[in-house]
This record gives sequence, structure tokens and C-alpha cells, in this order.
Amino acid sequence: MPEIRGRGCIVPAMAIHFAHTIEVSQAPARVFAVLDDFSQTPKWLSRCTGIEALTPGPKAAGTKLRYAYKEGGRAGTMDGEIAARAENERLTMRYGDKMMDVSVDFHMEPNGAGTKLTHTIDITPRSFVAKLMSRA
Repeated sequence: MPEIRGRGCIVPAMAIHFAHTIEVSQAPARVFAVLDDFSQTPKWLSRCTGIEALTPGPKAAGTKLRYAYKEGGRAGTMDGEIAARAENERLTMRYGDKMMDVSVDFHMEPNGAGTKLTHTIDITPRSFVAKLMSRA
């Protein structure tokens, strides 16, 4: 188990896991197209101010990304990459900064004329302060 060390104490790093599944009335190809179009992300994710692909060319696993966000009065960026990209099926991104590592996964399954969309987020605190906040 990862540990966070600070001022004479060791606190085990506890990952935060969230998964949510919804039914979408659009086909997987349409759902994937919206998720894969990073210019659209700030429209459906309020804390996101932008995602920039830093690697030229078509998006693929390994494409480097920069995620910009505003949370409360704090703005920042996280560098990351596309970890998995299977068109119309899965899109996984991993980001990290000095406070935490974040994995964001979207899994799409056909469901009649629509899509069963599962959104999973795993956050692993890296700093002592982030670790303490994860216990709240």
C-alpha cells in the first residue's frame, strides 16, 4: 500500500473510488464521439476549463494531455495521457500532479438503441494534505 510521509508520521494512502452507470439514449459511437472531443468536456464537466492534446496526430493510447481545472477559488493543471482508447467502447485517461494521481475511465456497451455508460474515477492522494482530505 502506498504511504504518505509527513512530519514524523506515516499515513497509508487511501484511494478514492467512484463508479456510476447510466443509460444514454444515443448509440455508443455518438457517446464516444462526445467524450473523445476534448473541446466539449467543459460543457459537461463544470470544473474542467480545458483538455489539450500535447502529442500531435490522431489520439491513441500514449497521447500526452494537459487537463486544466478550476475548483472553488483554485485553478490548476494536471499532466497526463490517454491510457486506453478503443473507439466506441472505452476511453481511459490518467493524470497526476503533486497532490494526487487520477484515473478517469468511460466504458460504453450497446444497450438496445442506446448505450450503457459506466464512468469510473480513481483518485490516489500523493501529498500529506491530500491524504488527510481523502479521509474527511
